[in-house]
Amino acid sequence: MSLHFSEETHRNLVARVPACTGRELPDWFREIEAGPAFSRFEDRVSWLQGEHNLGHGHALAIVREHERRRHAPGGVS
Repeated sequence: MSLHFSEETHRNLVARVPACTGRELPDWFREIEAGPAFSRFEDRVSWLQGEHNLGHGHALAIVREHERRRHAPGGVS
């Protein structure tokens, strides 16, 4: 499955994360940081899917947004 989708699709998925998962993005970011120390992006996506029963699109969007914010000035929020 592809790891890439458009910016618009990413924004839409990120915006729907709280309603679809019942948790806000900062909660998911903390979950990623407290979870297993996977070095591969794909492994973090698969872990979120399996451990938290997330769909592929939402897991991918959460990990992608976490990476973006982690590398942005000021870090993850």
